[in-house]
Amino acid sequence: QEKVNLKNKKIPRKHTFLRRIYHMTQEELKMKLTEWRHYLHAHPETAFEETNTAAFVAEKLREMGLTVHEHIGGTGVVADLKVGDGPQVIGLRADMDAINLKETTGLPYQSLNPGKMHGCGHDGHITALLGAMLLLSERRNFNGTVRCIFQPAEEPGKGSKAMIDDGLLEKYPMDEIYGIHNAPFLPEGELHTKTGGIMASEDNFRIKIKGKGFHASSPHMGIDPLVTASQIILALQTVVSRNASPLDAAVISCTELFTDGAHNAVPSNVEILGDTRSCTPQIQKLIEDRMRAICENICHMNGAEYEFTYTHEFAPTVNWDQCVLTAVKAATAVVGADKVNANCVPWMASEDFGTFLTRIPGCFLFLGSGKCQKASDNIMCHNSQYDYNDNILVTGAEFFAELIAERLPITK
Repeated sequence: QEKVNLKNKKIPRKHTFLRRIYHMTQEELKMKLTEWRHYLHAHPETAFEETNTAAFVAEKLREMGLTVHEHIGGTGVVADLKVGDGPQVIGLRADMDAINLKETTGLPYQSLNPGKMHGCGHDGHITALLGAMLLLSERRNFNGTVRCIFQPAEEPGKGSKAMIDDGLLEKYPMDEIYGIHNAPFLPEGELHTKTGGIMASEDNFRIKIKGKGFHASSPHMGIDPLVTASQIILALQTVVSRNASPLDAAVISCTELFTDGAHNAVPSNVEILGDTRSCTPQIQKLIEDRMRAICENICHMNGAEYEFTYTHEFAPTVNWDQCVLTAVKAATAVVGADKVNANCVPWMASEDFGTFLTRIPGCFLFLGSGKCQKASDNIMCHNSQYDYNDNILVTGAEFFAELIAERLPITK
């Protein structure tokens, strides 16, 4: 069996954890990471409540000999591993929160916390990064500082901002930052990324239309907000088809419609709710501006009043070109060129990692976790039957470790 780091160097007595893993094989490493992942899966905690998770993470990192800082942005954890005298600091990030969903997997390590489960695979993200730090803390084959970020509250899109507002980038600055997300729609063990927008923004909107209600038999006696709302809903679809470039990914979805009418009475008030997705700040602004103009002009045409509210929930995740090159090189070294896609299709879901990339250079990647040949046969994230694929834990750990060796090389 392949050994994990065969350097026969003396390990300081205080690093007893490293003594235990010193002769660990790849299979033994997988078993250790699987054990950790199953513990985390059984004890899910949702946004800003990740106290047990954070304590578990901090304990493992201290056992590896890292300098650990807790309670960053609430429950966030930051830890440093410095080797040599290199001035550069590279950040590696994992998200920690679970989702509010009742698990129905029936697994031996099924969630013990009612109504909460690791249905998005953040238990695997945590474990892969812990595995990377375990490898790096023993190999020490780099020159500089690795700064690992264990972030709370990714699901609501609030955790990265909370850590930044708490002084993350001032107290613990980084030159670059990298992250991964498991992807059940991609084949197991493949790594996909791209320059530019790789995951979408999420913006929410609410359109309130005020007309003048009337009896269904007398349309001439009022101002119909339902007809106005219908015209707006249809017109919003032209933003993507006629205003955005066909080469730019964008989605506008009206998801809810509320009225105060009855079966024989046209309402006075209608509300349209929904969200939009885009992969660049430019398209994000285009969508907001065009939506506002459509609402204003259609309501004016129909004699109705309106109120348009548009909020930015997630920034788009926009990769930096040079960081993508580094990530692709490391991915190729770990899984082979045939399992690396350097120009993948964007995923129109949103990811809180995007906020970091508005402040510092970095790259986000998808790590394939699909076991079935047909992508749609795999259970996707946010499903009550979802479970992270343990076969990719070592792959994720090795990718992060190789990335650091590549980005912080030892020079003679």
